[in-house]
Amino acid sequence: MNTAILNGRVIDPAAGVDRGCGVYVANGRIAAVGEPPAGFQADHTIDAKGLVVMPGMVDLCARLGEPGAEGSLKVEMRAALAGGVTGVVCPPDTDPPLDEPGLVRMLRQRSREAAGARTYPLGALTVGLRGEALAEIQTLAETGCVAFMQTRSLPHDNSVLLQAMRYARTFDLPLWLRPVEDTLAGSGVAAAGPVAGRLGLPSIPVVAETVALHTIFELQAASGARIHLCRLSSAQGIELVRQAKRSGLPVSCDVSSHHVHLIDVDIGYFDANFRLDPPLRGQRDRDAIVAGLADGTIDAICSDHAPIGIDDKLLPFGEAEPGASGLETLLPLVLKWASGAGVGLVEALAKVTASSARILGEDTGTLRTGAKADIAVFDPRAAWTVGSETLRSGGKSSPFNGYELEGQVRYTLVGGDLRFQR
Repeated sequence: MNTAILNGRVIDPAAGVDRGCGVYVANGRIAAVGEPPAGFQADHTIDAKGLVVMPGMVDLCARLGEPGAEGSLKVEMRAALAGGVTGVVCPPDTDPPLDEPGLVRMLRQRSREAAGARTYPLGALTVGLRGEALAEIQTLAETGCVAFMQTRSLPHDNSVLLQAMRYARTFDLPLWLRPVEDTLAGSGVAAAGPVAGRLGLPSIPVVAETVALHTIFELQAASGARIHLCRLSSAQGIELVRQAKRSGLPVSCDVSSHHVHLIDVDIGYFDANFRLDPPLRGQRDRDAIVAGLADGTIDAICSDHAPIGIDDKLLPFGEAEPGASGLETLLPLVLKWASGAGVGLVEALAKVTASSARILGEDTGTLRTGAKADIAVFDPRAAWTVGSETLRSGGKSSPFNGYELEGQVRYTLVGGDLRFQR
C-alpha cells in the first residue's frame, strides 16, 4: 500500500530535516520526503496538519512479559504502538532467560504474530544469567539476537567477563552491560543518602556503579570489545563514561526516561511506584544526566519498561517489584525534558530515534529514502493524564500516575503498515 502523509512538520534527526512537507511510503519503505516521486499514487492519505511526523522510536529496553506471562506480548505491543515505539529491544531476563536458540525463535515468532513493533532480542551473556558459563553466543546471534547482555549486575568472576569480551570481539558482537557491582549494591532498594536514611531503607551506594564501570573499562581496554552501558544513574558514573569516550574506548550508554526527571526525594513516604532499578538518586545526579544528554556523553534515552502487576506493587517499598511502565510515557517525557532544558526538538528526538538505531546497527530511526517506513505522527500539544485508564500496558504502575503530560501519538506505521490510529 502506498501512503502519503501530508501537511505535517517532518523531523528526521538522522538527516537533519525539520520542515513542513510530505512523506511518501511505497512497498514498506520511505519513497520520498518533500515532493512525491514520479508516478506516485497514494492508496491512503494521512492529514498531519498541526502534527509532527518523525521516525518511529527505537526503545533500547522494554520487557514484553514473554517468555513467561502468556499473552503479555500482544498487550505490550499495543502499548508500544500507542507510544510511537516501532522498535523494541527485549532484554534477556525473561522466564526462562533467553539463553537458548529455541526461546529466541519463539519470541520472534510471537512478535511477528502480534503485528506490533519490531522486536530486537538480547541474548543472555551467560547460561541462565548466572554469570558462570558463557551462553551459546554465536548460535544465538545466528538466531536473531542483536547483542548480548548480563542483566542486574556484572558476573562475579571477572575472568568470565573478560572471556566474554574477547569472544565478542572475535565475532564483532556488541555486549550490553549493567554497571552494577552487586557485592556493593547488596540488598539495597534506594540510593544511599539522606532520603534512604530518613526512611530507614537499605541503600545502594554510588560506588556500586563506579566500581563496575572501572572494571568494565579496564577489561574493555584489554579486549577491544564494543560495549553499551545500560541505564546510568550517577554523576560520578557519567563522568567516568565521558572520560572513557575521550580516551577512545568504543562505548555507548543510555539512561531511563524516569531518571531524566525524578530524584530520590520523589519517593515521598514509601511510594512503590518510585521503586526503580537503578534507584532514583539525588538532584546532583539528575543534573548530571541532563548535562550528559546535552553534551553527547549519554547517547540515548530508553523507557526501561517493565509491566509490573498491581499485587507486586501493593507491598512495602523494600518488597515491591522494581520497575514501571514506560512505553507510553517515553515520548512525552522526552518532550518535557527538551522543553525544560532548552533542547531543540530535532536534538531531543535523536535520543530515541537515530541514536538508538545507531547503537543497534539497524537501518531504522530515519526517514531517509529507502529506509524502512517506521513512522510516528504525534500532536506535541495534546495533553493527557497518566493512569490505569489511559495506559494500554498490562502494567499500570508509573511514577507519573496522575500527572498531565503533553505529547500524544496519533498514528504509528511499521514497515508502511498503519498499526495504530487514535
